[in-house]
Amino acid sequence: MTTPRTTSPDNIKPSFSGHETFPFRYTWLKKGVDAVTDDPTVFGSDRATITLGVGKNMVRSIRHWCTAAGLVQAQADRARLEPTKLGKAIFADEGFDPYLEDSATLWLIHAQLTSKASRAATWYWAFGFFNQNEFRKDIFASELMDWTGKNGWNRISENSIHRDVDCFLRTYVPSRMTKGTIMEDSFNCPLVELGLISDSSDALTYQFHRGEKPSLPAPVFAAVLSRLWESRFSDRNSLALAEIAYLPESPGQIFKLDEDSVVGYLEELESLTDGSLRYDETAGLKQVYREKTVDEIELLRNYYRQSS
Repeated sequence: MTTPRTTSPDNIKPSFSGHETFPFRYTWLKKGVDAVTDDPTVFGSDRATITLGVGKNMVRSIRHWCTAAGLVQAQADRARLEPTKLGKAIFADEGFDPYLEDSATLWLIHAQLTSKASRAATWYWAFGFFNQNEFRKDIFASELMDWTGKNGWNRISENSIHRDVDCFLRTYVPSRMTKGTIMEDSFNCPLVELGLISDSSDALTYQFHRGEKPSLPAPVFAAVLSRLWESRFSDRNSLALAEIAYLPESPGQIFKLDEDSVVGYLEELESLTDGSLRYDETAGLKQVYREKTVDEIELLRNYYRQSS
């Protein structure tokens, strides 16, 4: 088995900001993709507040979340943005799920946010390197700070880390309405529906929920496995169960699955991918074999077509 790396490549510039402390909301991702489709320069113009119907801080936040989720990307001149293939496939008016009505889309967005430190470093670290199931926010932030130092990212301020951690937790944990809460701040992020993290009754400790995820469809699991294969193991034709369950960027880590749940998904791969991926347990070796590359968009298209 390949040993999980504890740090990230030196040439990565991590992102611990850009969201303006706002978790994204249900309409934001489609708004951002639509706006860029109509006008590639919209986020750099004064028209953005009118086009998107929000204030300047939220304009910057929408741009951040659309970029962090891999739904829009910079064009060659860096001044213009365009929807990615996945962004168009999901959020076009005739796309797979433009209004986030299928939990599969939420799992996809979650996987996008947790797959690259350059997009959302806290999300990437939390679902790739942090292995405590129960934690306090201050300990979580302290260990994240240590991780940035090990990677040589010493210019990241403690305040930036704490703001990012606050936003991270509000992405997954339902808000608590208290006296004096601003109504806008009480809106839950759609990813709360995934039930990945909960807080204690005293709101001092938090818990990741590792295990079976009934709302996670097998095609989304397969898509994330395919990404892992392409990004880290493109020269190999097999991956071990342990790599798929425990490595950073693996579906087991990203979705906080236990090993039995991972095996359940792997057993569906052969029929799901028309034989492109196949799980086998021969001679005590538990491995997935790849006959050919999986087309992620086609895999998802088939899922949404069947579920509609």
